[in-house]
Amino acid sequence: MTLTISAVEGLPELREGDDLARMIAERADLLDGDVLVVAQKAISKIEGRIVRLDGRKKVDVILGEAKSVVRRRNDLIIAETKHGFVCASAGVDNSNTPGDGWIVLLPEDPDASAARIRSALAERFGVAPAVIVSDSFGRAWRQGTTDVAIGVAGMRPLLDLRGTRDARGYELASTVIAVADELAGAAELVMGKADGIPAAIVRGFAVPEGEGSARDVVMPPERDRFP
Repeated sequence: MTLTISAVEGLPELREGDDLARMIAERADLLDGDVLVVAQKAISKIEGRIVRLDGRKKVDVILGEAKSVVRRRNDLIIAETKHGFVCASAGVDNSNTPGDGWIVLLPEDPDASAARIRSALAERFGVAPAVIVSDSFGRAWRQGTTDVAIGVAGMRPLLDLRGTRDARGYELASTVIAVADELAGAAELVMGKADGIPAAIVRGFAVPEGEGSARDVVMPPERDRFP
């Protein structure tokens, strides 16, 4: 299998209301079977999920975006978002904003955001790649961040291998692969954090067919051993 990852270059600074599907289609040779990975901040910008602090403290905005606070040390907050994701600052960030005093919030419904991009590409350009909305998350017990999927459309985010057998005939009892997260992390290698490239195309990967939600990747509370 040959896998290629290509940056979608030449996109301008995005603003609320921009037609991101058109912008991407004009700059990329998309094919059915591709996976289009779009950075969360690109989605948040076109959906108007950017706010000016105007004298408010960032921590107050974070708490407003949080469903619950998991851990807090002064202004460092690990929170569960209203989507069910556990991440730093409830996903609130002040990098790659229009200027000082602005912060970016997560999309209201990243799965719906991914579905809108995919639907627009299918209806207007005749191609329907799977779409992933990605964001950077830290990980317990490991240094550094990696991009993960916070929204998906046109694919199942998990590849369930339970009941299949490995090369030696051993039946897999618990193996479930977070393929949407793996694709998001792979795409981040060409998107970067400071390069102004908010989208990438992954080609050559057979995505799990069907529909699902990025929330499927979230650990159910009954299985969480580290509450």
